[in-house]
Amino acid sequence: MGLKAGIVGLPNVGKSTLFSALTLNEAESANYAFTTIEPNVAIVNLKDERLEKLAKIVNAKKIVPATFQFVDIAGLVEGASKGEGLGNKFLANIREVDAIVHVIRCFENSDIMHVKNKIDPIADLNVINLELILADLQTIENVINRIGKKAQNTNDKELKFEYTTVLKIRETLQNEKMIKNLDLSEEEKNVIKSYQLLTAKPTIYVANLDTQSFKNLAEAEHYLKLKNHLESLNEIIIPICIRIEYEVSQFDDEEKIMFLSEYNIKESGINTIIKESFKLLNQSTYFTAGEIEARAWVFTNSMNAAECAGIIHTDFEKKFVKAEVIKYEDYILYNGEKGAREAGKMNLEGKNYLMQDGDVCYFKVAK
Repeated sequence: MGLKAGIVGLPNVGKSTLFSALTLNEAESANYAFTTIEPNVAIVNLKDERLEKLAKIVNAKKIVPATFQFVDIAGLVEGASKGEGLGNKFLANIREVDAIVHVIRCFENSDIMHVKNKIDPIADLNVINLELILADLQTIENVINRIGKKAQNTNDKELKFEYTTVLKIRETLQNEKMIKNLDLSEEEKNVIKSYQLLTAKPTIYVANLDTQSFKNLAEAEHYLKLKNHLESLNEIIIPICIRIEYEVSQFDDEEKIMFLSEYNIKESGINTIIKESFKLLNQSTYFTAGEIEARAWVFTNSMNAAECAGIIHTDFEKKFVKAEVIKYEDYILYNGEKGAREAGKMNLEGKNYLMQDGDVCYFKVAK
């Protein structure tokens, strides 16, 4: 479905190294600001053990996991909303993503320069968020200038509602608050959707720590301050050591398990970021499984069976007849479709059935 997350942050916080770890590809990286000018883009697989287990049962020749697109966006500096640094390019690139992965530096290292020559995660966080707020204010002011006079002198209810909504948005931004934290009705969300507001995008905050701090989070001063601040705002924060993640990304699966166990890490931070990105965007996966391939398909929660069939091919939605659905747990328990069917665990569902995460499906369509 082409989901895309943008990796953002101040220069030299670890964005490009994180990108390299995410994709197993070397993104350009150096110890100076604006190394990343053109955004690097890569498609990342969502590691899902369920798909691998399904593939073993059906003896699939091919496994096709769900994917997620990550974009490494140029480092932002103060004044970006006014064109400072690579501000205009940064803001244009970030408008195109569905979610933001905001990397914040939580480590001291005199060999890696900081644009402010001081490690202060909350201040760094505020620099970027304020630039996004200022950019959104410019967008909203343009909308107000375009529709304001007409909205105040018309009986057009839709236009008046749009005007009332943008005034509400402007007040929020002027108070230096993000739109994603504003309680909006579905109607208001639909009104502002076309504005592509930066502060409306769902965000995951990634705290990049050095090895020692990561080993002992309870005493990681910079991280704890940032964590307390973000949790008070009900934001998601993921602590990782990007250096470790980069090293791990170059190992095979068996080596990864051994390496992570040395640091008492149950799951790679990379996998956590990918999974949280899916959750943040309200996405789930259903499966199809056969000898030719076992495949994960990404869908938006609340999509019905016909809409999910249309993800495979648009004609499938139009010609949908029914779906044979087996819950993943039942598929595994009864060792595949035949066993699940005999145990009465295969359900025939109509087009209005709401697809659930982990459903194993076979769609029947009209010829």
